[in-house]
Amino acid sequence: MHRRISLAEYVKKRNGVPLGSPGSLQAMLHRSFGADSFHGFWHYWNPIWGYYLSRYVMRPLHKVLPLWIAVILTFLVSGALHDIAVSLVKWRPIFFLTPWFTLMGAMVVLSKAGNLTFGNAPWIARALINTACIWVGYYLTTLLQGAWR
Repeated sequence: MHRRISLAEYVKKRNGVPLGSPGSLQAMLHRSFGADSFHGFWHYWNPIWGYYLSRYVMRPLHKVLPLWIAVILTFLVSGALHDIAVSLVKWRPIFFLTPWFTLMGAMVVLSKAGNLTFGNAPWIARALINTACIWVGYYLTTLLQGAWR
């Protein structure tokens, strides 16, 4: 059995700098957008949120489900929590982020299964590819939402 790492250790591992350090945001953005895969992007993106999702959603799900399903469901939960937060701010139900995040979770699983990497590309190309993956998921979600109406 492995030791659970603390939030501070997790953030340092992901960002390369300690939690709350000057430059932490820049390190997270640089590492995530410059990641060599879409899976890698999410490995570095928002390490505080990722820590809690990993600890309280993905790992418990993975105890009873295959990893790929646990990953997609973790993205679904993250999207649902974002939808709830936006709904509370707007004082009306919002249901956009749940399907968008779920779709991105599926993209993560498929890109990892297909070993789709672009580590040999320059940083700017990796950043554009990772950004394009996010926008493709967004665009597909808007198409799906339009079809549901």
